[in-house]
Amino acid sequence: MTYLEVAVAAPLGHTLTYAWPDNCPTPLQPGLRLLVPLGNRLITGYLLGPAPAPAAGQKIKAVAEVMDPAPLFPAAMIPFFRWIADYYHHPLGEVIKTALPGGLTARSGRRVRLTPAGRDYFTAPEHPRNAPPWLATLLTKGELSPASVRRLTKARDRRLLEDWGRQGYLAISVELTGHTSRPRTETCVVALEERQDRPELKPSEQKTLEILSQRLADRGLIAVARQDLARDYAGARKALQGLEAKGYVRLDERRVLRDPFGDPPPHFPAPEQLTAEQDAALALLLPAVRQRRYAPFLLHGITGSGKTEVYLRAAAATLALGRSVLVLVPEIALATQVEGHFYSRFGDQVALLHSGLSAGERFDQWHRLASGEALVVIGARSAVFAPLQDPGLIIVDEEHDSAFKQEDGLRYHGRDLAVLRASQAGSVVVLGSATPSVTSSYHARQGKYQLLTLNHRIGDRPLPRVEVVDLQNANTVSGRPPLFTRQFIVALKETLARQEQSLVFLNRRGFASLMLCRQCGEAVQCRNCHVTLTLHQARNELLCHYCGFTSRADIICPHCQSPDLYHAGLGTERVESELTRLFPRATIARLDRDTAVSRKKYLEILTAVRQREIDILVGTQMITKGHHFPHVTLVGVVWADAGMGLPDFRAAERTFQLLVQVTGRAGRGEQPGRVILQTHQPDHYSVTTARNHNYDELYEREIALRRGLGYPPFARLINIVLDGVEEEAVRQAAESLARTAQSLCGRGRVTVLGPAPAPLSRLRGRYRWQVLLKGRAVEPLHHLCLQLAKNPPPGVRGGTVKMAVDVDPENML
Repeated sequence: MTYLEVAVAAPLGHTLTYAWPDNCPTPLQPGLRLLVPLGNRLITGYLLGPAPAPAAGQKIKAVAEVMDPAPLFPAAMIPFFRWIADYYHHPLGEVIKTALPGGLTARSGRRVRLTPAGRDYFTAPEHPRNAPPWLATLLTKGELSPASVRRLTKARDRRLLEDWGRQGYLAISVELTGHTSRPRTETCVVALEERQDRPELKPSEQKTLEILSQRLADRGLIAVARQDLARDYAGARKALQGLEAKGYVRLDERRVLRDPFGDPPPHFPAPEQLTAEQDAALALLLPAVRQRRYAPFLLHGITGSGKTEVYLRAAAATLALGRSVLVLVPEIALATQVEGHFYSRFGDQVALLHSGLSAGERFDQWHRLASGEALVVIGARSAVFAPLQDPGLIIVDEEHDSAFKQEDGLRYHGRDLAVLRASQAGSVVVLGSATPSVTSSYHARQGKYQLLTLNHRIGDRPLPRVEVVDLQNANTVSGRPPLFTRQFIVALKETLARQEQSLVFLNRRGFASLMLCRQCGEAVQCRNCHVTLTLHQARNELLCHYCGFTSRADIICPHCQSPDLYHAGLGTERVESELTRLFPRATIARLDRDTAVSRKKYLEILTAVRQREIDILVGTQMITKGHHFPHVTLVGVVWADAGMGLPDFRAAERTFQLLVQVTGRAGRGEQPGRVILQTHQPDHYSVTTARNHNYDELYEREIALRRGLGYPPFARLINIVLDGVEEEAVRQAAESLARTAQSLCGRGRVTVLGPAPAPLSRLRGRYRWQVLLKGRAVEPLHHLCLQLAKNPPPGVRGGTVKMAVDVDPENML
């Protein structure tokens, strides 16, 4: 008997041991998916390796089934998963489940069906009193799905199921659920032999065989899909049955890859020569690639300086060594841009991994990578888990972006895991940005990363001229600042007159950010969250951007029932509407999450900009990064202050990064660029440094503030978030947790801040409190978290309050 260490896809803080017969023909390798018993159910487990023999007399359950013919991830990734589980305080099996594509986690569930005897019993006059609510559903539908049964958590409901099952009123069966991703196959037709004389063939068979022969000859194929023949000739499907019986053809099943690219990505030709700065950067990068050693680099290149070409040359050198390449981008929108560059250079070696793909597409791309068929993967943060056999280069583009941090479940940071994976694999990792995070710049200046710089644009084009407009001095007759100042409108007119293009940026979608009541002054809030609803005028609805709750826009005030509501604030939809009114002859489009609903729609908008079919493009931060539009000469920032007032110590840094990134879209072609930046705080250092393109000044201001306040990179943070549906229970749990933390921290190595309500104190119907742990070293923080997990507050132990540990938080809201 062989004993195996298995991590199960369940919230368990330890691995389990299972048995496997020695005489079983299936070879077991780390990375295989198993079906294993846990309690009275079956669940997915992941094979980590051999386990020591159990103590005498200890009963070990056997593996129920091996679910895959080959491992889903290489054994070299298991130490990576173990580190993540320890560092982020997350169960190992759940870490692996998060890493894998969706639809691969099977578990057993119970389906409950109503028997004829049960229907007679429950519909009789003497029907049981105090029947549970789910019985009405059972009588209507005739059955309860496994998902519905799992929601019956009360002891009385479980007892009734068992009792009525024993009495024959219910039929309870066990089935596997959740395992939805499978290979797609199609039937293909293979011609077996050529014959001159075919007297035994029917006319339909003769015609089908002629079409098949023609297709095989024209395309140089050995097989043709049956559905393709059926499209050419309606009688082909039936005729093929006869041809197969007579030995003319063979019908085979072959695997078909679901293509995530759809339309081919845009083609980007390679430049004829590199700049001197690109050559200098590669002179340091390429030797590290060839030496097959861990080497972290920070590539600080201003917008338009050619960072992508450095990535591509380093990737080509890595592939020449037979190693693979991982490219991370913060958003799916940016992945669409980057994939075009890499596909132009490396073709079918490129795979995609991000949440914008269907479950089937992700499944196929994952297997292309696991098998070694694809050697380059491009994706958002979850692509850091790609099953590459031998990663030689890991690229994190726009490394400063907070979107690399997962905000729920396994709260990992994609950039940090990229650095870890490179260190474990002996790889080069390149963190690239025009506005590096303060923490990454600090590491480079301390020697932890090697700094590479690109200080000049391609062709020595100048950076755009930035004009700051003070909204405080631009009030209208109403006393409120205008949406567009005179300078803003004049600049747009001049750009249109020159037949050049403009980008208009506002990092808020929707038409208006709130609806106010004229009678009582209250704003309309989401019923599930402590946030105001945003007006989306085109859909005539109010929408919560956190939980998705919607309401009709023509509502009455929920506080005083007055119908006299008006909208205030602004969003990209309103900006687009106002620009259309001001410039009726201009072609205006909008790019945000409301318009870019699919990859195809996103590419359509970008293609229209490149082909100069759009005069003005309005957008959120989706338009700020990675785009190269040579004919965009004007960028207008409607309101630069959107993120400045957030209760987050990184607010100024992020404002600077957004402003620099969006201004960098202007003047990337032959004509110089211009930026109009509207703000209420023209003297704020995040605005003045962005105006002057002065990253070093921003860095020095931020690093001095954080050194004085003891914030990262001079300290480490862990944010413990407690949430629940009962506000008082959450408050009591937070206070209890903070008291316990204070009593355990000792010697001043850890500072406990809070408890306090989270800035977003209610989300999705759950109240939220926070306890922030701060310390100069991370080890005492982790030790304290482990102690708190062993001694959770009563509400957490009782299940009414959930507790989440957020290590190195990026979002303090």
